[in-house]
Amino acid sequence: MTITVLHQSATIGGLQDQGTPARPLSEPACRLRGIDVELAGAGGNDCGIWECEPGRFERQLANAEVMHILSGACTFTPEGGAALDIRAGDTLFFPAHTRGQWHVHQTLRKVFVVMAA
Repeated sequence: MTITVLHQSATIGGLQDQGTPARPLSEPACRLRGIDVELAGAGGNDCGIWECEPGRFERQLANAEVMHILSGACTFTPEGGAALDIRAGDTLFFPAHTRGQWHVHQTLRKVFVVMAA
């Protein structure tokens, strides 16, 4: 068994370009970067580090997700709900099919686990 350690994940370099959000709401569209981590026994769940530059986009993920914000600040406004101010140190639990809009104010970096459908 191999244990993956990402030392100083709030500032680690080497994140890979992941393009732009599928549904950008700002021009230019914000850039995404990340590191996907292979985790034996995760049962199809995806995990890793993800980073987004300032901008706005729609959340389109149908799966449940757990995330911990490592750095940055943003606002998430769920459909039909009040805006949530989010910053470094916050942990979020998104139920499946949560829809809404992200507004990233300061480059956001998170650790995430996206649950398999």
